[in-house]
Amino acid sequence: RPALHRLSHYLLAHYQKGTRPVRDWRTTTNVTIDLMVYAILSVDEKNQVLTTYIWYRQHWTDEFLRWDPASFDNLTQISLPVESIWVPDILINEFVDVGKSPHVPYVYVSHHGEVQNLKPIQVMTACSLDIYNFPFDVQNCSLTFTSWLHHIRDINLSLWRQPELVKFDRSVFMNQGEWELLYVLSHFQEFSVKSSDNYAEMKFYVVIRRRPLFYTVSLLLPSIFLMVMDIVGFYLPPNSGERVSFKITLLLGYSVFLIIVSDTLPATAVGTPLIGIYFVVCMALLVISLTETILIVRLVHKQDLQPHVPEWLRRLLLERATVLLCIRDRTKFNQSRTQSSDISRQAENDDSTAKLAPYGCEDPRECGAAGGTRPTVALAVRAEGSAALQGILRETTAIRQLLEKREEFRDVAREWLQVGYVLDVLLFRAYLVAVLAYSVTLGTLWSVWRDA
Repeated sequence: RPALHRLSHYLLAHYQKGTRPVRDWRTTTNVTIDLMVYAILSVDEKNQVLTTYIWYRQHWTDEFLRWDPASFDNLTQISLPVESIWVPDILINEFVDVGKSPHVPYVYVSHHGEVQNLKPIQVMTACSLDIYNFPFDVQNCSLTFTSWLHHIRDINLSLWRQPELVKFDRSVFMNQGEWELLYVLSHFQEFSVKSSDNYAEMKFYVVIRRRPLFYTVSLLLPSIFLMVMDIVGFYLPPNSGERVSFKITLLLGYSVFLIIVSDTLPATAVGTPLIGIYFVVCMALLVISLTETILIVRLVHKQDLQPHVPEWLRRLLLERATVLLCIRDRTKFNQSRTQSSDISRQAENDDSTAKLAPYGCEDPRECGAAGGTRPTVALAVRAEGSAALQGILRETTAIRQLLEKREEFRDVAREWLQVGYVLDVLLFRAYLVAVLAYSVTLGTLWSVWRDA
C-alpha cells in the first residue's frame, strides 16, 4: 500500500475527534493564529457592518497525530480531512452574518503532531464606524478571535508572527479600491464573564482610510463653484432686478445638487458627517444672500412715499461707513442733500421776489401819467392786466412746485440708493468674511484629518 494510505489509516483508525488531543488533561493546547487582510469589500455605514476578505491561519499541536517518518517512507507531512480531526472552536466575536467563504476541506499535519489550518474567510463583522470626518475618515474595526467554550486552561491563544510583521504586512492586500489599509494591530488579553473562568482572546485592529479624491471632485468642487458664483453675483448693481433672479437660480441649482448627492453621503442614525453640515450651511448662506439682495432691492425702489434719509442714518452710513469701507467715491454721497437745500432756498427767494413785484405797468412814469390824465381807463386796463398776470403767476407757481416736488423725490430716491449701495457693500464684505472663515476652518480640519 502507498505510504500516504498507510499513514492516513494509522493516524485515523483509532482517532477520537471529539476530545481535545492531549494525553494529560492538565496540558493546555496552545493555538497560534495569524491574519492577513486581502481586500476591503464593503463598508456599510448605515448598518455599521464591515465586510473584509482575510487569509486566516491556525497552528496547534495534536499529540495523537505523531509518527515515525522512517516507518512511512520518510513521509514528514500529510494532509488530512478537517472533518476527521479535532479543531479548536475559535470564532470571531464580531460576526454578524455568514460570509461566502470557500470551503477548504484539508489541513496539514507534520510528524511532530503540528497541525496547520489555512483558510480564506469573508468576514462580515459589526464595527463602530465614525463618519464625522467623511470623506477624510479613518476607520478602526476589530476582529476578536476567541474560543467560544474552552477557558484559558484548556485553550490558550498566541500570535504566529511578530506584531511588527503583522502590523505593516500589505503584501497580499488589493490596493485598488476605495479604502486603503494603513496597518493591522494585534493585542492579546484575558477576560471573564461574571467572575467565571478566564478566556483568552486575540484582537486584531484593522485600520483603514478612505480615498477622498472621488468625493472631493464630485461633492466639494461643485459646491465651491456655486458659492463662488454667489459671491460674484454681488457685483451686479443693487438697483437691478437681475441680481434677485440670479440668486434664485443659484439657490435652485444648489437644491438640485443636494438632491443628486444625497445618495452618495453616508447615513447613520447616530451622527451626521461634517460634509452634510457643510452643505446645510452653504444652503443657509445662499438663503441669507438672497434675503439680503431682496432687502437691498426693496430699499432702492419705490421711494415715492419714503421721507428723507434720517440724519443719524446718513451720518452712520454715508459718512462713517464709507470711511471704514474705503469707498473711493464717498464724496458724492453728500451732494444730493446740498443740492436739495440750494433748490429750496432758490425757490423761496423767487417766491418772495414775485410777491414784492407790482402788477401792471413796467415804467413808473407811464403809471403816474396814466393816473393823472385818464384815471378811469387806466384803472380798467390795470384790473384786466392784473387778472391775466395773476393767472399766469398761478400757473407758473404750480409748475414750479411740481418741478420742486419731482426734484425732491429724485433727491430722496438718490439718497436711499446711496444708502442701499453702502449697505450692500457692508453686507457683502461681512458675507465674504463669513464664507472665507468657514472655508478656511473646514479646509484646515480636513487637511489635518487627511494627514493624520
